[in-house]
Amino acid sequence: MYAQIVLFDGFDPLDAIAPFEVLAAGSDAAGGDLQIEFVSAEGPREVVSGTLEMVLRASAELDPARPGFIVVPGASGPIEGDPDEVDTIPVLLARFAESAAIPLLRKAMDNPAVTVATVCGGGLALAMAGLLDGRPAVTHHLGMDLLEATGAIAVHARVVDDGDLVTSAAVTSGLDLGLHLLDRTYGAQVALAVEDLFAYERRGTVWTR
Repeated sequence: MYAQIVLFDGFDPLDAIAPFEVLAAGSDAAGGDLQIEFVSAEGPREVVSGTLEMVLRASAELDPARPGFIVVPGASGPIEGDPDEVDTIPVLLARFAESAAIPLLRKAMDNPAVTVATVCGGGLALAMAGLLDGRPAVTHHLGMDLLEATGAIAVHARVVDDGDLVTSAAVTSGLDLGLHLLDRTYGAQVALAVEDLFAYERRGTVWTR
């Protein structure tokens, strides 16, 4: 199985790194079954985050045919400002929602072997692209009204599991998302091993249909 963490210009570093670390530790606990990598729609490149221009490298192109998980982070930056002058979080998410990643994510969501997961504003970006119509989902609490306005069903939970779509709330929920994916796929023993390693216990109740 594969876990592809999608990077885009302006991404939030913790949204990407938290599930990356959790899934990597989970793969170790599961005997190396899960291969984790950072990807982008454009292929291998240096991707600049929205936090102090921290850079992570995408090592491959996002591949919607690979079985496993695709994790979409949110964006980082100012919340308010003139959208013609400032790359605010809404501007960055809207830009991603119109990027080359969206057709690939649409293909992934049609692939029964793939679970698409989001952290924070990642869910809102997919909703803005029209990918979450009628689907229960969560995003950062500041974006919940907009999430609902796009046609998604806003659910106030830390993690929302709708089968092949798993969304999570604000930034640190990426830890809980990763642990839930491990528990769902490999069982509680693997998830507990990672919780013990990280000295972190999952927060909140996972919403499911």
